[in-house]
Amino acid sequence: MSSPTGPASGLPVRMPRPRQPGRHRRPEQLAAPEGAPAFVLAVPGTPSAATRSLAEEVVSIARSELPGLDGRIGYLDGDDAEFPTLTSVLAHAAEERTARFEQARAAGADVKEPDGPVAVVVPLLAGPDGALLRQVRQAVMDSRVAADLTDVLGPHPLLAEALHVRLSEAGLARADRARLFTVATAADGIILASVGGEEAVQAAGITGMLLAARLAVPVMAAALDQDGSIAAIAEQLRGSGSQQLALAPYLIGPEIDPRLLDAAAAEAGCAAADALGPYPAIGKLALAKYTTALGIAPPQPQGAPVR
Repeated sequence: MSSPTGPASGLPVRMPRPRQPGRHRRPEQLAAPEGAPAFVLAVPGTPSAATRSLAEEVVSIARSELPGLDGRIGYLDGDDAEFPTLTSVLAHAAEERTARFEQARAAGADVKEPDGPVAVVVPLLAGPDGALLRQVRQAVMDSRVAADLTDVLGPHPLLAEALHVRLSEAGLARADRARLFTVATAADGIILASVGGEEAVQAAGITGMLLAARLAVPVMAAALDQDGSIAAIAEQLRGSGSQQLALAPYLIGPEIDPRLLDAAAAEAGCAAADALGPYPAIGKLALAKYTTALGIAPPQPQGAPVR
């Protein structure tokens, strides 16, 4: 809520816009208030130029949804030079907030010492991965900064949409099963490849059910980091009648060596789609985690039909 003198700390403000005539006026866009906690994307895996480009695009999508957002990127395996670590990014955010407060007070402004979290950390993970999440938590603790840590992005219907898009881009699924056209290489069974052990497989299975409803073919989740899991699921799908399988990575990308995906596809004897990457829904879901952590209820991210 807003007070008579201005917006409450941590809540979004509405930007004035010209009113449009008629009943179908465009909704007013929310904007991040000054002093809101930083949105920090925690990026797993070995940093690279491709990883940085992906993370920057995800943050850019989040900023486009919430103008004024203080978006930052911290790497779990960074080097504090080209790829700043999550710990150093959080520490820097805390230093900047303290400096802004001291400058305002020195200028005679009647300001209160900032409270609440310095940042909200959002792991760039589609599903739960215990080892990576422990790394994130440790990095937050090492920073000695008051920061909230959100859950991972999935399961969510928008991730099922993203998987559908990646499969259709690879020619492994019909873009729209309501249309009467065929794809010669369309799969009749999907292996949803996750990392993070059994917990990750179960979480991926929820999104897999949503994907199966979109494609009208069986979808089963398997673990890339468990020996024999991919082969066992491939055998199970073929045993139930699927003849042409496809591997759909339930991964954003940086969290795993791409060679593991190639090896998994070879093990299953099938083609593979690309990882989710900077699909627009990833940025929207990451922002939704941030706003939820702050107790804000923005419009929920909506998907679009695959075309």
